[in-house]
Amino acid sequence: MDNALWKQRRVLVTGPTGFLGSWIVQYLVAAGADVVGIVRDWVPSANLFYSGHYPKITTIRGDVADSRLLERVLGEYEIDTVFHLAAQSIVPIANRNPLSTFESNIRGTWSLLEACRRSPLVKRIVVASSDKAYGEQKILPYNEETPLQGVHPYDVSKSCADLLCRAYFVTYQLPVCVTRCGNFYGGGDLNMNRIVPGTIRSILNNQAPVIRSNGLLVRDYFYIEDGAAAYLMLAEKMEALHLAGEAFNFSNEHPVSVIDVVNRVLHLMGSSLQPNVLNAPEAAHEIREQYLSAKKAHRVLGWKPLFDLDAGLRKTISWYQQYFAAGRKIFGKP
Repeated sequence: MDNALWKQRRVLVTGPTGFLGSWIVQYLVAAGADVVGIVRDWVPSANLFYSGHYPKITTIRGDVADSRLLERVLGEYEIDTVFHLAAQSIVPIANRNPLSTFESNIRGTWSLLEACRRSPLVKRIVVASSDKAYGEQKILPYNEETPLQGVHPYDVSKSCADLLCRAYFVTYQLPVCVTRCGNFYGGGDLNMNRIVPGTIRSILNNQAPVIRSNGLLVRDYFYIEDGAAAYLMLAEKMEALHLAGEAFNFSNEHPVSVIDVVNRVLHLMGSSLQPNVLNAPEAAHEIREQYLSAKKAHRVLGWKPLFDLDAGLRKTISWYQQYFAAGRKIFGKP
């Protein structure tokens, strides 16, 4: 990370209380950036508060779908760099309530892009897409030339947001890049329906971890600190390498099944519990295999991850052990 580049730079982070957002804020604050965050919902248990970084940034309450708010924030705070991370990111919620997902993920993205187009001081924008934007493909791993063809609500929302970024670059030369990452895991994820934090909490409570699917779904699992570092590296190199309009996959390139991840966590925590595999009907809408090639990021950016799966899981387990010990009442019993 180039601390000199970020020192006193004015940066907007949408979704700073979210999983990825909280880690990017930590890195930016440590580098001396002036960070402004747009927050819709107040979540006192969020990692941004737990880490102690909330008082170190300027917080604006509002919705990223509010274009007038975005234009005001970009202008009044003289924002130079934008990380657009705010989204409804839970697949089962998107399936149950697609309209709120479309509102946040699609309208929120076009509102942000349009506000940036009207703001002459904005020099770089990094937008969080997802491997889900590719939809289901016959050829794996996905590379950046793979067509975007989401079918289910969350996947469609990410395909649309991704294409909006491309449109704003091609039509208006907006300096925007897109990231497509695998499944993030690590300390600070408050969604206990996700497999890694849910499994850790179950083990700490001496209860069998629950797998909603049949356990055979294959995914990339990408440690959150590697993800945050990748976002910052991309933003740092956008201008010098003329990367506006480009998309980048970030991944460890070691896909594993859900059941394998759960068993690794059980092993690392020294637990003899056995997972409860539900094979629930709602999991039928999830894609069987999704994983990414990060060759472009290696070649163009010189990027590489620092953590393999076991190293990342060890850090993650330690984080949750400390977190629950300090504030178990936040989540209570599952």
